[in-house]
Amino acid sequence: MITRDELVEIGTFNKPHGVEGEISATFDCDADVASEFGCFVCDIDGIFVPFFATAIRGKGAMTLLLKFDGMDSAEAVRRLVNKKVYVLRREYDELLEDADADEVPTDYFIGYTLYNGTEPVGEIVDIDDATENVLFVVERGDGATVLVPAADDLVTDIDLDGKTITMALPVGLLDM
Repeated sequence: MITRDELVEIGTFNKPHGVEGEISATFDCDADVASEFGCFVCDIDGIFVPFFATAIRGKGAMTLLLKFDGMDSAEAVRRLVNKKVYVLRREYDELLEDADADEVPTDYFIGYTLYNGTEPVGEIVDIDDATENVLFVVERGDGATVLVPAADDLVTDIDLDGKTITMALPVGLLDM
């Protein structure tokens, strides 16, 4: 059984495309990176279910049209509409070795330790992407939670192996 800890959220299923069982999906990473996965996972009634792509074609920089094994009609893929798209973390890690950090969805960094320069801030426990400005939800050592902008301009280093992100945060940001 696949658990949430084994997954990375990379996008959202949109709507069926045509009548042959294709569905469009928009990704948080470049569509070229997303097209490398043969297995896409979706939460169906609380169970993470893998879907195996038999055909993938581009529809834009961040959108793909996907055709899955055993799904041959618009009705078959309709149950995926507006659901999150996940991939296996181990498969994603393999692709990261050759990718730029800019291609990594922010959801991937949950569980990383955030540093402000050399000072540890806390653990990233969630991502707040409800607005245009994506925020890291960081749990500090004292149990308090702080929101930190996940802005490229503030990031000075990302250590994928050490699971740390180092930032240069504006003075006073952590006191809010």
